[in-house]
Amino acid sequence: MKRILFLCTGNSCRSQMAQAIMNHLGEGRFEAFSAGSKPAGYVHPLAIKILEEAKLSAEGLRSKSWEEFQGQSFDLVITVCDRAKESCPIWAGHPITAHWGFEDPAEATGSDEQKLRVFRKVFTEIQSRISSFLNEQSTAMR
Repeated sequence: MKRILFLCTGNSCRSQMAQAIMNHLGEGRFEAFSAGSKPAGYVHPLAIKILEEAKLSAEGLRSKSWEEFQGQSFDLVITVCDRAKESCPIWAGHPITAHWGFEDPAEATGSDEQKLRVFRKVFTEIQSRISSFLNEQSTAMR
């Protein structure tokens, strides 16, 4: 099983959604984790709502520092925000690194419905990117 770490700044939205999506779509081939450079201390309620709408488990998700994962080895480390990309530490075992930049839905303004639309949009973009990644992996293994 390949280990993937998704990183962002607050670890409250994008990296949490990426972790849940990868653990679901990866079907046991990938084990995903998430962390942040400056953890917000909570998982955004709208991120949890979007995961529940998609019937993905939010159980066990919590905002945490990437320091919690120092010394652990990963096959792939993916930053999902520009700020995390700029400050990403060096990881044990020198895993493959990638940057998938997504808009920060936590910065959405407007009504609750407008904010929810931004979360849904970002969720769909993350899900699409992960699906493409998994398809590339399947093709490469043939």
